[in-house]
Amino acid sequence: MSDPHRPPRLTAREWLVCAVAAWGFLFDSYELLMLPLIVRPALMELGGIRPGSPDFTFWFGMLFYIPAIAGGAFGLLGGYLADRFGRQRILTASILLYAISSFLTGFATTLTMLLVLRCLVFIGVCVEFVAAVAWLAEFFPEPRRREAVLGTTQAFSSVGGLLVALAGGVASAWAGGRPMEILGWFTVPPMALPPIGLPDFVSFLGHIDNPHADWRYTLMSGLLPALPLLVVRPFLPESPPWLEKRRTGRLGRPSVAALFSPKLWRTTCIVTAMFTLSFAAAFGALLQAPQIAPGLPETQAAVAQAQGERLCAEKQASLRAQWMEAGYPEGEIAQKIRAEMRRIAGPVEQGVAARVTTFQEIGGLSGRCALAVLAVWIVSRRRLLRFFLIPATVILPLTFAWAGTTSLPAFESGLFLAGFFIIGQFSFWGNYLPRVYPLHLRGTGESFAANVGGRMLGSCFAALTQWLAAVLPVAAAHPARVAYAAAAVAFLVTLGNLIASRWLPEPASGLLPEDAQDL
Repeated sequence: MSDPHRPPRLTAREWLVCAVAAWGFLFDSYELLMLPLIVRPALMELGGIRPGSPDFTFWFGMLFYIPAIAGGAFGLLGGYLADRFGRQRILTASILLYAISSFLTGFATTLTMLLVLRCLVFIGVCVEFVAAVAWLAEFFPEPRRREAVLGTTQAFSSVGGLLVALAGGVASAWAGGRPMEILGWFTVPPMALPPIGLPDFVSFLGHIDNPHADWRYTLMSGLLPALPLLVVRPFLPESPPWLEKRRTGRLGRPSVAALFSPKLWRTTCIVTAMFTLSFAAAFGALLQAPQIAPGLPETQAAVAQAQGERLCAEKQASLRAQWMEAGYPEGEIAQKIRAEMRRIAGPVEQGVAARVTTFQEIGGLSGRCALAVLAVWIVSRRRLLRFFLIPATVILPLTFAWAGTTSLPAFESGLFLAGFFIIGQFSFWGNYLPRVYPLHLRGTGESFAANVGGRMLGSCFAALTQWLAAVLPVAAAHPARVAYAAAAVAFLVTLGNLIASRWLPEPASGLLPEDAQDL
């Protein structure tokens, strides 16, 4: 006999909706977390820029902030379009946009080309998040099931982080001709990847100097989300309440101005500010981990070992003799030796960067899963958010200022906890936002908070941390300076978010508001 209090099982259509949304969330993070992994070698190859130099700080900031500005602006438009033309249609288009753009980024020949293509990736990601959250929330009106579905599907964002760390590790190993050990469980044998080159008809775009660069393979793997989507696209349903209101002519017209109406202005301002600070902790601290890892003693020892094995003193002397015989001047020979050393060091450093990102994303996945459970049982949204904010104010400074400058194992453990308490907050916002905006403003309201607050404002903290690292009055190498700057930024923005949570509006009920009078 069935339990009358137990909700019915998910239908095949509902499972499909959950699967597509989870797939989109997964590759949202996959696409975004590529940049911290590849930015260092990309700047060194495309621009010949040394880490810690003014040019590195400038382009690092440009590659993080300009795409975020583009994504925020077009993401806001995407939220409006999702309210105007439907969630499913905009969701599908956004996934295709970021997948194809990411693949093309692997062919970048200049920093400008890399920047433009990353802007397109960001636009797709920013639009997808808003459309997917509104789509899911409206498909599951029953409060407990909606909270569970939103929390569970958003947890796949951290699976995306794990996958990109895995992809980066595999690409760096294969590009260096090495096997890849995955978490000590099993080893992927070495494989020869095909060289990357531009077709003749677009040769005017430039030349790819290193056709086996691991960072290019990592970027091109971003095409994966588009493939299954092309198969299931004809079977995806539209949001039932949105479609019903559209058919009956009762769907209100969305507008950004309506977000600042007397009933909504306080919610919009507080939520946008807090979303900004959540993103600031992620971009200003967590996403700096790949820039910090090369300075740790264990990484430097691994680089020295690889260079000693593959470019020993005898081989250097042989290369030097060949180049002298070919007529190269001494200064150019020294430069070529350094380039060879750098070519060996790059995959090793990328492998460590991928490894620390893995620990961070495992922590993030755990935090999102914890949120999915807690969101069902903790009624107060303020209390739920503080569960993550209070520990983060202590853990983040210790992780970056101490562990990030002394020990790789300690840094990995700290990143697990930091990921738990910071990345878990993003699932909170995905659950919270649909409950504080009416149906006809849901996409626009979510988009304003997530894209104007998170993407356009919060992501600039990636550049702020690099700038702060450059001006810190500390006699240390660039990775250690980044670690100290990340610790300071993380503490301040997390403390600010904790204080701001005092004014976070509590939703009127567990049901989604249909109109402004339901708020």
